[in-house]
Amino acid sequence: MYLLTEKARLYCAHQTGKVQLKTSQSLVRIEGDIVVVKADPVGCTITGCTNSAAGNFPCTLTLNVKRGYSDLVSIQGHPVTLRHLVGLTNGTLPGTVEYKVADPGQDWVSEVI
Repeated sequence: MYLLTEKARLYCAHQTGKVQLKTSQSLVRIEGDIVVVKADPVGCTITGCTNSAAGNFPCTLTLNVKRGYSDLVSIQGHPVTLRHLVGLTNGTLPGTVEYKVADPGQDWVSEVI
């Protein structure tokens, strides 16, 4: 499983909403890009979601992560985030629409599981 970096591309299930990742650590980098750790994907802005049909709300914010944190590798006590990350958004119905990784932002460092 590849580790995510700040260059990772994550999209909501509607495939138009791009997650604007934030990072909370700057100690560890892969090819100059900051590695994403636990809690970084939560509370991120989502831009471009087109889920606005009658009665629907577009995805604008990431919510809880369902899976995707390492059990083996941590940075300053915070598990790193892996390519198989899946979380939820606030889109209609809130807490049911997922976001996923399209590209981890690097293909150099992986975690052996």
